[in-house]
Amino acid sequence: MAIVMRRLCVSPEMPLSSWRPAPSQPWMPSWFVDFAVYSGGVYLFTEAYYYVLGPAREANIAVFWCLLTVAFSMKMFLTVTRLYFSAEEGGERSVCLTFAFLFLLLAMLVQVVPEETLELGLEPGLASLIQNLEPLLKMQGWDWMVPLVKLAIRVGLSILGSMLGAFLTFPGLRLAQTHRDALTMSEGRPVLQFLLHTSFLSPLFILWLWTKPIARNFLHQAPFGDTPFFLLSDSAFDSLRLWVLVALCLLRLAVTRPHLQAYLCLAKARVEQLRREAGRIEACEIQRRVVRVYCYLTVVSLQYLTPLILTLNCTLLLKTLGGYSWGLGQALPLAPVLAAAQDGPVGPKEDEAQQAAARITGALGGLLTPLFLRGTLAFLIWWTAACQLLSSLFGLYFHQHLAGS
Repeated sequence: MAIVMRRLCVSPEMPLSSWRPAPSQPWMPSWFVDFAVYSGGVYLFTEAYYYVLGPAREANIAVFWCLLTVAFSMKMFLTVTRLYFSAEEGGERSVCLTFAFLFLLLAMLVQVVPEETLELGLEPGLASLIQNLEPLLKMQGWDWMVPLVKLAIRVGLSILGSMLGAFLTFPGLRLAQTHRDALTMSEGRPVLQFLLHTSFLSPLFILWLWTKPIARNFLHQAPFGDTPFFLLSDSAFDSLRLWVLVALCLLRLAVTRPHLQAYLCLAKARVEQLRREAGRIEACEIQRRVVRVYCYLTVVSLQYLTPLILTLNCTLLLKTLGGYSWGLGQALPLAPVLAAAQDGPVGPKEDEAQQAAARITGALGGLLTPLFLRGTLAFLIWWTAACQLLSSLFGLYFHQHLAGS
């Protein structure tokens, strides 16, 4: 493993012929970043609309935009990771597969942690899903599938966690490198260095938010002598957790420029390294080193922004689909589609397709309960932060102790 990573240190980007993007390639990050900004604008407008008017039976279109952003984030991860797999030399494929198997094991271990320690809500969510699914399966005579459904969800979450771990491996390694370089460039600016350190440790703060003895129990019943002292209620803590998640995402967005500038300064460092080498150096070799860094900036931008966008949109979905509140008013009514499907009997003029659609919508609304969505989205947010933290800490250790050896 160390030998493969040492090879990546010498040439952290792939060969120029394997990744240099053409101007017409559709995976340039501009459209993805623009769509994420538009999705955030739609969400803010929708939240203001619901807070002012409070419609009880309208579908929340912001959920659709956030789901699209999450899907596009996974597409960006897959696109960038596919570039590493297409490289014939360098060992990137081996590194991705190694971390994928490691995170698969960790994802299975996380799911057996009790809710008293890690309150992701997977157990209550699965219990709610099985409770609504079991009568439907018994009506069809498929009650034997109930344990298989629960096992399939567990395995699916583990596979999803393994994929996210593989996707976030090289972004974490890159973040560690740009973090060290950004700290070096910001000497004499303590405020910026504090923000860089806080941004780098933000995944650790996210992990603490779902650690029940550290977060909820501490704030719900603070240890001030023998007399219980309640700082926050459960609903207030849930709202505070959402605000902290949004603030950490905005903090990481605010320090994007120092990280990208630190990466661009690699061109100057490589030119200076070439000048220190013995022998005659051709001008085309210097030009190739510089152009290589600037062309790869597109991929580095995706590696930095995509985890941020994924975490932020999953947080927004957790608030809306999980039935939480921002603390400004009452929580919105849940599952409006299910309520619409149960308004009344289907009229005789409606065709069979509309009846089937109404039944499917009602069934999905009964299965995708707020408890199940809370557990799934909380696991996705927590696991993304865990993968970022582990990969970035490993990258920090690698760049400090293994890169120069």
